[in-house]
Amino acid sequence: MLTSDPPVPSEAGTQDPPDEPGAAAPRHRVARVVGAIGRLMITTGVVLLLLVAYQLWGTNLHTNRAQGQLADEFAGLVDDPDATTTTTEATTTTTEGPEPDAPPATTPAEPAPPIPPPALGEVVGYFTIPAIGRTSPYYVVEGDGVAQLKRGAAHYPGTPLPGQAGNAAVAGHRTTYGAPLHDVDDLVEGDLIHFTTAQGEFTYAVRSVFIVRPDQTEVIAPQNATEENPLGDDMLTLTACHPKYSARERIIVHADLVGNPVPRLEGQDEAAEETLAALDSDGTGSGEAIDVLDDEPPLRFPGAWWGLVCIGLWAATRIAAHLLRSRKGRWIGLLPYAIGTPLCLFVLYLFFENVSYEGVARTLGLAV
Repeated sequence: MLTSDPPVPSEAGTQDPPDEPGAAAPRHRVARVVGAIGRLMITTGVVLLLLVAYQLWGTNLHTNRAQGQLADEFAGLVDDPDATTTTTEATTTTTEGPEPDAPPATTPAEPAPPIPPPALGEVVGYFTIPAIGRTSPYYVVEGDGVAQLKRGAAHYPGTPLPGQAGNAAVAGHRTTYGAPLHDVDDLVEGDLIHFTTAQGEFTYAVRSVFIVRPDQTEVIAPQNATEENPLGDDMLTLTACHPKYSARERIIVHADLVGNPVPRLEGQDEAAEETLAALDSDGTGSGEAIDVLDDEPPLRFPGAWWGLVCIGLWAATRIAAHLLRSRKGRWIGLLPYAIGTPLCLFVLYLFFENVSYEGVARTLGLAV
C-alpha cells in the first residue's frame, strides 16, 4: 500500500512554529519609543550646543550693538556745550625725579564742571588696558545689574566715578558680552589702565591682582580709610569672574590713580541712591555679593516663557511635516521644516537672552 512520506524534521529536530500575527506590533512600538527618545536626546544636545555658542559668541552681537549706542551717547555728552568742562583741557605735566618713565599726571581744574551725574543705564565713560590688548574703548554704564552688564562694563553705584577721590569700582565679563576683562589675570604691578569720563582723562597704575570669594564686598569699599580721610586711597577696582567660564570666585584688580582726583558731581550722591533703589526694586542688585552673578536665577521671567513658545512651534512643525509626508509625499513633508526651523531659532534666541549660564550650572550642582 502506498503511503505518504513522513514529514522531515528541521535541523533542531522540531518544526518551526508559524509566525504569530501580533508579534510584530510590540516590537514596532518599542522601536518607535526608542526612536523618539533618541530624537529627543539629539535635539536636547543640539539646543545645549546652541546655548553654549550663544553665550560665547552670540552675546557679543548684543554687546557690540549696545557699545555703539553708548559711544554715540558719550560723544553727545562731551560735545554738549552746556556740559563743557575745563578738566579735559587740563595741563599735563611730566613727573620729575628718579622715575622718568612714570606716566603723565592730569591736573584737573576747579570747580566741578556742570555735568549731570549718570543715571541707571547711562554711559559713564570708557577705558582701555593696552597691557592685555584692550586698546579699543570699552564703554561703562551706571549700575551693576544684569541688564547693565549685558551692555558693557558696569560701574558700582555708590562708589566714586573714575577719576574722583576714593575707590571707583567697575565690573565686567571675561568670556561673554564682549569679554572686556578676558585676560585681566595677565595684569601685573605697574600696568596702566586709562579711563575717560566727561570729567577728563585719567590714568591708573595696577597695584595688585588677587582672588576672593564672591561675598567679599570689602574689596570695593574705601581702602586704607582713616578718620581724616574717610574716602581712603584714590584708586580703581576692577572685578570679574574667576576662573574663566566659571563664577566660583572673583578676580580683583586694584590700581592707584596717577595724579590728583577731580571733584564729585553735583547731585551725584542723590543719583546713586536712586540707582541703588531701582536695582533693589527689580531684584537685579548685587545685594550681599560683589556682583549679581552669585545669586542670579537660571531663568529670568517673563522672558524665559519664550522657551515654551519654541517647544510649541517645534512640535507643530513636526506634526505638520508628518501629516504632509504621509499624504503628499516625502519632499512636500520638508516644507514645514523650511518654515518652522527659522522661526524656532529666532524664538530660541529670545529664550537664550533670558538664561543665565551661571545660574543653570549652580542649579545642576556643577562647579561654578
